[in-house]
Amino acid sequence: MTIKLVLKKRPKGVTIIEGFPGIGLVGTITTEFLTEHLRTEKIGSVIVDDVPAIIAVHGSKVIEPISIHYNQKYNIVIIHSISLGKGTGWDMADVIQDIAQQLSAKEIISIEGVGSTQPTGTTNVFYYSTNEKNRSRLEKSAKPLKEGIVVGVTGALLARRENYAIPITAFFAETQSQLPDSKSSAEVIKALDTYLNLAVDPKPLLKQAQQFEGKLKEIMSQAKKTADLQKRKQPSYFG
Repeated sequence: MTIKLVLKKRPKGVTIIEGFPGIGLVGTITTEFLTEHLRTEKIGSVIVDDVPAIIAVHGSKVIEPISIHYNQKYNIVIIHSISLGKGTGWDMADVIQDIAQQLSAKEIISIEGVGSTQPTGTTNVFYYSTNEKNRSRLEKSAKPLKEGIVVGVTGALLARRENYAIPITAFFAETQSQLPDSKSSAEVIKALDTYLNLAVDPKPLLKQAQQFEGKLKEIMSQAKKTADLQKRKQPSYFG
């Protein structure tokens, strides 16, 4: 497996927010929302040869498997992903650290969903951070994660936390669904807003997150159909 990082711009002193497909696709929906809400520009991408060479087109916009976006106002870099190759968590964690070093990042923020077996009618957001100095700020937006199993890119980042000089903070939103969960994404966006002062208007937040959920379902459905057709070596077109 080969992973190639392409960066067209290298802003310095940034905060990195990354979201990869996971439970409830919380990370993907959250970062998709932020790329549009913060009016970002695409500054790069990550190409993984283990991921099918498929892009989606939605609203005349190209959605790549893994893309990198930048918001100048808040000096934030967002890594957004709708597809991730199998077993690439460790390698992708290294790529994120490479990006962080090249951009002299102040902090890496990882977004994940975490399964909940006891529905309560409310969605809790938890955090784990390698930077104790941020505890007071974090506790204003989330609860400390005391028990849980973390997998994927976030798990790899935290497992290697002692090897990285850049602080890592992870936000986990409870979800009872394996399907895209816009409600949980809306809650983690609120937590990020409190933590980073992003001036998110909470009133239309859930509606917008639901729109991204619908868009994501459509994109992933189209991508799966196209991948299946490719495997059968049949031509296909979608838009």
